[in-house]
Amino acid sequence: MNFNTQPILENDLVILYPLLEEDFESLYAVAADPKIWEQHPNKDRWRKDVFRTYFEGAIQSKGAFKIVDKCTGEIVGSTRMYDYNEQDNSVLIGYTFFGTAYWGKGFNPSVKALMLDYLFGFVHRVYFHIGANNIRSQIAITRLGAKKIAEQEVAYFGELPRLNYVYSIEKEEWIANN
Repeated sequence: MNFNTQPILENDLVILYPLLEEDFESLYAVAADPKIWEQHPNKDRWRKDVFRTYFEGAIQSKGAFKIVDKCTGEIVGSTRMYDYNEQDNSVLIGYTFFGTAYWGKGFNPSVKALMLDYLFGFVHRVYFHIGANNIRSQIAITRLGAKKIAEQEVAYFGELPRLNYVYSIEKEEWIANN
């Protein structure tokens, strides 16, 4: 099945735009806060050189987004869809981060719901890679109905592999609960 991995997606709270090279400085302005990365697999992503590697991987993925607050027009973070698997009829969502000013205000569940609603038009299963120590994200994804199904070493672009938990949401479960 062929689908666009970088559509423009929009709801009442956010707009997801395809991430472009010219977005580096404005996205780094959000990412430069070390607190964002405390529980992420690479805690140094707040450093500009490390974030540059992360950003290059995002651009090369052709599935990365900048997340924009619909009310203010400000970039609030980034997320990505990647690794479409035709045999498993699945895709992954990950590499998500938000500026701390947007934590606890509904942005993460809003973005994930927007992406899931779109993706379930094409696949039957969505997986999430979440760092083994990223308790905040693990709690957030279970609130959306995802279940932990595995542990996996994930090789991040330009970085050492890190232990991640793999979570899954099935299309039928998502539709039944939303």
